[in-house]
Amino acid sequence: MKFFAAIAALAVAAVANAQYTFTNCATGATDMTVTGFTLNPYPLCAGQNVCATITGTLSNPVTSGGSLSVIGRYLNKIVYTDSFDLCTVLSDSGVPCPIATTVTSVTACILVKDTAPVGIPVVLNILANNGNGHVLFNQCATVTAANCPA
Repeated sequence: MKFFAAIAALAVAAVANAQYTFTNCATGATDMTVTGFTLNPYPLCAGQNVCATITGTLSNPVTSGGSLSVIGRYLNKIVYTDSFDLCTVLSDSGVPCPIATTVTSVTACILVKDTAPVGIPVVLNILANNGNGHVLFNQCATVTAANCPA
């Protein structure tokens, strides 16, 4: 019995420390071609800020009126949701809208709710809609959250 508990603990630790790879999950055209998407810190810390750095090429400026949504699924059931005004998040991170097409990298931070599920692999979908009504980007990855020291 102790052997199985040890194997289970190692598996959970491996999942918590595994890296993630974001991929494009948009079903159509987007206003941004994403070439990189990273999170810091990782694993995500429930109840603390996470900063996302996104790099790529904009085909249209980022304008006010857009939204940012975060949806997490575990075993195909929604276990986490949050939504934000995109330009408010960007402005709070020092990058006010509008954002010109010449900008190729932005870092923005949001709070991970303290109710985020910890220690399990969650398929995270981050969808940004531009103020012009277009999808800006839609990125997906399997990530893990943890209870981190404050």
